[in-house]
Amino acid sequence: MKFRPLHDRVVIRRAESDTKSKGGIIIPDNAKEKPQEGEVIAVGPGARDENGALIALDVKHGDLILFGKWSGTEVKIDGEDLLIMKEADIMGIIDKGEMGGLEKTAAAKKAA
Repeated sequence: MKFRPLHDRVVIRRAESDTKSKGGIIIPDNAKEKPQEGEVIAVGPGARDENGALIALDVKHGDLILFGKWSGTEVKIDGEDLLIMKEADIMGIIDKGEMGGLEKTAAAKKAA
């Protein structure tokens, strides 16, 4: 089934959470904390302003995003657990290229 959200809504697939803790303890499914990042699967056409003009969304299909812990509505589409939320609930877009640089800086500080 193909699903297209309306207005400024976005469909998100949560990122997979780790099954082991940093100490090596295996975490059962019911004790896992749900990740607050995910991939944008589909976006609506955008919101409308007071004059009826369409305001396009800043996120697009394939973006990795960060969202609030209690944001969105959980739905099941084609047997897959997804989230539907408004664009305003999205905190930002994750750029993996920049994250790699931040991790290298943190590792360099730790080594020093």
